[in-house]
Amino acid sequence: MNKLKLALAVQLACLPVASIAADSQQNDAKAVETITVRGQYTVNETIDTATGLGLTLLETPQSVSVMTAQRIIDLDISSIADAIIQTPGLSSKSFDSTRNTFSARGFDIDKFQLDGVPMAWSLAGDSGETITDVAIYERIEVVRGATGLLTGVGEPSASINLVRKHANARELTGSINGGVGSWNKRFLTTDVSTPLTADGNVRARFVAKKELSDSFRDLAEEDKTVLYGVLDADLSNSITLSLGSSYQDNDPTASTWGALPPLFTDDTPTDWDRGTTTAADWTRWDSTSKNQFISLTQQFNNGWQLKVNLNHNKNTANTRLLYIYGAADKDSGEGLIAWPYNSDGFSKQTSVDIQLQGSYSLLGREHEFVAGALDSRQQSEVQTYAALAWPDSGNFYQWDGSVAEPGWATTPEQAVDLDTDQRGFYVATRFAITEHLKLIAGGRYTEWQRAGINYGAALDFGDDKFVPYVGLTYQIVKDHILYASHTEIFTPQNAYDRNGNFLNAIVGSNQEIGVKSSFLNGALQTAFAVFRIEQDNLAQADATYNDPANNFFPSFAARGSESKGFELEVIGRVDDSWNISAGYSQFTAEDRDGADINVNHPRKKLNLFSTYEFTDILAGLTVGGGLSWESESYSDVIALPLSGLPYQIKQDSFVRANLMARYEVNKQFSIQLNLHNLLDETYYGGLTQQYNYGAPRNFSLGATWSF
Repeated sequence: MNKLKLALAVQLACLPVASIAADSQQNDAKAVETITVRGQYTVNETIDTATGLGLTLLETPQSVSVMTAQRIIDLDISSIADAIIQTPGLSSKSFDSTRNTFSARGFDIDKFQLDGVPMAWSLAGDSGETITDVAIYERIEVVRGATGLLTGVGEPSASINLVRKHANARELTGSINGGVGSWNKRFLTTDVSTPLTADGNVRARFVAKKELSDSFRDLAEEDKTVLYGVLDADLSNSITLSLGSSYQDNDPTASTWGALPPLFTDDTPTDWDRGTTTAADWTRWDSTSKNQFISLTQQFNNGWQLKVNLNHNKNTANTRLLYIYGAADKDSGEGLIAWPYNSDGFSKQTSVDIQLQGSYSLLGREHEFVAGALDSRQQSEVQTYAALAWPDSGNFYQWDGSVAEPGWATTPEQAVDLDTDQRGFYVATRFAITEHLKLIAGGRYTEWQRAGINYGAALDFGDDKFVPYVGLTYQIVKDHILYASHTEIFTPQNAYDRNGNFLNAIVGSNQEIGVKSSFLNGALQTAFAVFRIEQDNLAQADATYNDPANNFFPSFAARGSESKGFELEVIGRVDDSWNISAGYSQFTAEDRDGADINVNHPRKKLNLFSTYEFTDILAGLTVGGGLSWESESYSDVIALPLSGLPYQIKQDSFVRANLMARYEVNKQFSIQLNLHNLLDETYYGGLTQQYNYGAPRNFSLGATWSF
C-alpha cells in the first residue's frame, strides 16, 4: 500500500499548482476518427474502444494504452503478439509456433475488435490469429479491465481493438520497405494511397507484404503473405463510405504442436538447446484469414452521427502435426511418445453493428449520448483424419525431424461443429454534473448462445444478462483528471446444478480509480490506476449429488477469483527530439481458496523504450533503446514421472533489451537497424505443462523509400 501511495503522490506532484479554471466554452461536437497527433507516441483523437461515446484517452475512466504507427515502426513490431509484449500490463506466452495466449490483470484476454466491432477468434486461436501481421493496422488500442459495455461476453481482463489503415490522403503517397534479418529473413512491404477522383472525394489504399525466413528452431521456415485494400468515399458532405478486404496467409514448414518435454524419467529437469524442435520435416500449420467489411457513416445537421458496420471474417487452418510428450530416459533419450494429428477447420463470423452517437442539452449543459446494437453469427468446424500408425520418436537426443509421415484415414471425423450467436444492445451517456465533474452511466444487454459438438462433447448452452457501466471523472485543472469506474462483463458456462438447471453466467467486475494527465499540448501523457477485479459464479463440483450411471455431475456457483494491483504509464514526446514510452504493472490474482491463478504469466512487468532524434552535426540520425522486464512465472502443476509428486517449471525474472537506429538519408529514404534481445537472454517464451524457448539475439535491417 505504501508503494501505491508513493506512486500516486508522484503522479499528483506533476499537476501544476493552479486553481480550477472555469472553461469558457463546452466541448464542440466531436469528430470521431479525426486524428490530431501532436506526438509520435500519443494520439489526441476521440476513441470508441471503451465507452462508444467518442471520448479522448484523458476523458475515458479506464486504463487505455495505444500502440501508435510510429511505435510499431520504432520497435520493429511485426505481429499482434509482438505488440502485446510491448504494451503495459499485458503479457504474451506461446503454446507452440502458431498459438499464443494473452493476459492482463490475472485473466486471459479473449476480446478483440476490428475498428471497434467485436470479433471472435477461432477456438484457442488455432487459425494463427495471434501471429497476424500488423502491416494493415494504423494502431492498436487496448482497454484494460472488464469491457462488457462494448464487447459483450468474456473475461474481465482487457479488450484489444485493431484499427485498420484507411485511405485519407487526397494525393498520391506511400512507401516501400524492404530488408533482411537473422535466420535468413527477407521482407518487402508496400503501402500506397491515391485519390481516384479529381476532387479527392474517392480514395484508395493498398498494402502488400511478403516475408520469408528460417527460424532459431531447427527445421522451421516461415512464409507469410499479406494483402489489403480499402476504398474510402465522401458520398456527400454528410455521408462517408468505407469498404475493403484483407487477406493474410501463413504457410510454415516444420510447425510445432506443443512444446518441449520438461522432465526425464528420473524426475530431473531437461535442458534442451534453444534450437531443439518437436516438429518433423513434414509438419505444418497453414492458416489463412480473409476479411471483408463495409462501413457507412451519416452525419446529421444537429451534430449527431449514425454508423453502420458490416464485417465478415473467415479463418482457416490446415494441419499435419506431431505432439511429443512424456518423459525420456536421461541416458538413452528413449521413451517419448509421438502423437500425430491431421485436421482441416475454419471459423467464420458475420457481424452487423449499428451505433448512434451525439450530444444533447439539459439543465443548461451539453451531454454526450450513444446507443448501439450488435448481431453476430459465428460458425466453427474442424475435421480430423486418424493416423493409421504412430511414429516412433526414438532417441530424442538424435531427433532431426526425419521421421516418416504416417498414413491417414481417408474418411474424416467431425470433431467440431459449433454455432455461436450473440446479440447485444447498449446505451450510455456522459452527463455533465458541473463543468468539471462528469458522470458516465450506461449498460449493455447481451444474449449469447452456443450449440453443437466439440471433440465428442455435445454443447447447447448460453445466457442473457445486463451489465452496467458507471464512471466518474473530475477535472482538477486543465488536462488533469481524476476518475473512478465500475465495469462488468460475463461469460456463460456449460454447467448445471443438482436440479439439472444451468448455472448463471460467470460475472467479472472491475473497480478502478486513477488519475490521468496531459502535458505539452497532448504530446506527453501520464496515467496511474489502482484496480480490483472480482469474478463470481464459478462452477465447482457438487460431488454429493453425482450420478455416474446417468452421466450426471452437477456443480454449484461459488465465489471465483480476485485480482488487485496498480499500473503506471508515461508516454509521448518530451521535446522535438525525445520520445518515451514507459509502463509498469503489478498485481496479485488468487482463486477462492487463496491459490495463485494464471501463473503462466508474470505478476510484475516493466516496459521502457525511448528514442532521440539528433540535430545539427548528426541531423537525420535517430537512436533508441529499451527493455521489457518480467517477474517470475510458472508452469501448470504436473506430476513427477518417478515419484508422482507435484512439480512446476519456474521461469525466473528476465530482461529483453532492444536497440534501434534509423538514419534518414533524405526526406524520402531512410535505413533502420533493430537489435532484439541484445543481451541474448535465455528465457521461456511460454510455459504450460511443457516449455517453449523465446528467440535468441537477432537483428532486422530495413530500408524505406517514401513518396
